[in-house]
Amino acid sequence: MRLILKLLAAPFALALTIAAALFSFIMSMSDKIFGILSGLAFLVSVGLFLTGQTTGGIVFMAIAFVVSPFGLPAFAGWLGRGLDGAGGALRAFLLS
Repeated sequence: MRLILKLLAAPFALALTIAAALFSFIMSMSDKIFGILSGLAFLVSVGLFLTGQTTGGIVFMAIAFVVSPFGLPAFAGWLGRGLDGAGGALRAFLLS
C-alpha cells in the first residue's frame, strides 16, 4: 500500500518542485520591476497631493503599497515558500 502511495505522490512532488523553482525565478526577475513601479506610483501620489487632488493621491499611494515589496511580492514569496514546503514534504515521504 505504501509503495502505491509513493508512486502516486512522485509526479506531484516533481510538479511542485518545478513550479516552486519557476515561481522563484519569475519573482526574482519581477522584483526590480515592481520596485521601480512602486517608486513611480509614490512620486505620482506625492505630486497629486501637492496639486490638491487628495483622492488621486490616496489611490496612487495604495497602488504604490500593493506593488511595493510589502504587497504582492510578499504574498507571492509566501506562496512560493508554501509550494516548496509542500514539495519538500512529498519528497520526504518518497524517501521514507
